[in-house]
Amino acid sequence: MDTFFISHGSPLLAIDDTIPARRFLKSWRHKIWTQRPKAILVVSAHWDTDEPLVNVVQHNNTIYDLGSYDYPKSLYQLEYPAPGAPELAKRVKELLMKSGFKNVGEDRNRGLDHGAWVPLILMHPEADIPVCQLSIQSNEDATYHYNMGKALAPLPDEGVLILGSGSVTHNLSNVPHNIPRKNNGRDGAVAPWALGFDSWLKDALLDGRYEDVNHYEENAPYAKMAHPCPDHFYPLHVAMGAAGENATAKLIHQSWTYGTLSYASYQFTPSRP
Repeated sequence: MDTFFISHGSPLLAIDDTIPARRFLKSWRHKIWTQRPKAILVVSAHWDTDEPLVNVVQHNNTIYDLGSYDYPKSLYQLEYPAPGAPELAKRVKELLMKSGFKNVGEDRNRGLDHGAWVPLILMHPEADIPVCQLSIQSNEDATYHYNMGKALAPLPDEGVLILGSGSVTHNLSNVPHNIPRKNNGRDGAVAPWALGFDSWLKDALLDGRYEDVNHYEENAPYAKMAHPCPDHFYPLHVAMGAAGENATAKLIHQSWTYGTLSYASYQFTPSRP
């Protein structure tokens, strides 16, 4: 099974038909999935801890971690009651600890944050596949998260879908809200810094230059502008690492909102004999 990185962008993705990425995610099962996974491991930008944590629960509640933005009430009425995946959580912990991640904890109360349930409610609305979440550590670097992914490499062969959920560009302080959400990057509406970073990443991934991506702060144009905080970028490194250094990357979706938020999403296919 391949690994994936999804740019989940705004929580409005769950309800706003003007966001092009919504149609992409709704077509997921028909265009992307080659088999139904036994379980899904989500590495979300919205669970950030000092040490790795997995949620060990029987049933996932829906977390409305949407901040203070004035979102429509209908967004808070959505639920994604997927079963938990405690066996997968234990397996994730085992693999990480075998690879040198010594302090891997268990959270027995946490459900799914919007980095998980917003894309999943579109990708698989039935919510009947067990889901486990693994936290990121924004106090670490990209190589750390790539190595985290490498530790999890056995999971896809065990029928687990590894889904990194973040955003290729994520600088909310530079979102010009006067640009309509439905603008899909046409007519030169994309900010140069956002386009520059997005284009660099696409070229690096498609060329297999994963070490350059691990050191994106030194190699990518506008790296700090695109990611003032790395939390929305590190899920990509986990998905990339889980596919292996000889994996093939494929761009499976590209669209924009507000001229700055890239919804670019990638599929990583491991190299197998």
